Parts: sequence; structure tokens; C-alpha cells
Amino acid sequence: MLLSNVKHGVPQGSILSPLFFLLYIKDLPAVVTAENAKLVLYADDNSLIITDPSPIEFADKYRFTNVNEQFRNNSLFLNFNKTAYLKFRTKNSQKLSSNIKLLNNQITNSTNTKFLGLTIEEMLSWKCHINQILSRLRSACYAVKVVTPLILEDFLDSLQNERCNNLNCIACCLTQPR
Repeated sequence: MLLSNVKHGVPQGSILSPLFFLLYIKDLPAVVTAENAKLVLYADDNSLIITDPSPIEFADKYRFTNVNEQFRNNSLFLNFNKTAYLKFRTKNSQKLSSNIKLLNNQITNSTNTKFLGLTIEEMLSWKCHINQILSRLRSACYAVKVVTPLILEDFLDSLQNERCNNLNCIACCLTQPR
């Protein structure tokens, strides 16, 4: 095991890492005070869900400075490569572009995101999620198809050997003097 000093954050792979992380973010829900904002915490995933009827004013209203300040106070940093926002819209509505920045970093507008294992799309279609599941199922079916003849052959061989062993055992019992 490779040991190293951790200057900030939590050590990766440690049994105590989840507990340390929870201690780091325990005050985060108190920082999200907007009525139409909800913080969803699951393991090491944080999602901020905000409902706003005016997508044009959204970027101006929410600066997320208090959330970022809380992170900074705990020596945590937002990974802008993993930070994105998703604006839900209907099929017939026009896609509006927003320019959301935090600490001079552009937060990307995504068309879909993973949320607690589900792939959610901006138009609330399940196509992307279903395609991902189908891809995994195809891989699993192929693996079963490839392995099945090998398993069946080995299984039949073991049954044959077991049958022979049982017949030998019966023959021995019948031929032994009493």
C-alpha cells in the first residue's frame, strides 16, 4: 500500500474516507438557503436542484458563491471538469443558452447527466438511459452466449464422472463379501 500525505480533502480508498467526507460537507445543506433550491447528497455526489421559471434571469440570480465559500472553508474544491448544469425543457421549446460562471470558470450546459445511477436528459426522455442499459444487456448476453457451451460441457462431464463414480461405488458394494 502506498502511503502519502493528504494536505486537504480526504484520503482515497481509506475505510474512514466516507466518514471524513461527510464531516467536511455536513454544513453544506445549511448554506443552500434559497426556497427553490434543494441539495441532494449521496455518498460523494452533490447535486443542487434549482427550479426557476425564468431561465434568462437564472444565471444572474444564482451565483453559488456561498456554496463555493463553504467548500473553500473546508479545503475542498469544485471540480469544474465534473460540474455541469442541465436545463429541462419541452420538446417544442427553444433551447436557451445561459452563461453561468463561478470563479471565472464556465460551467458547461449539458444535454444529459447522471443522477443516482439514472441518465436524465434535458427533455426528460429516457432514450439515453435505455440505450445505456441495452448496451450493458447486449454485453451480458454475449458473455452468457460465449460461456454457456463451456459451462454445459464441463457440467455434462462432471455429471458423467459423478455417474461413473456412483456406479463404481454400487458395484463395489455389491461385489464385497458380507
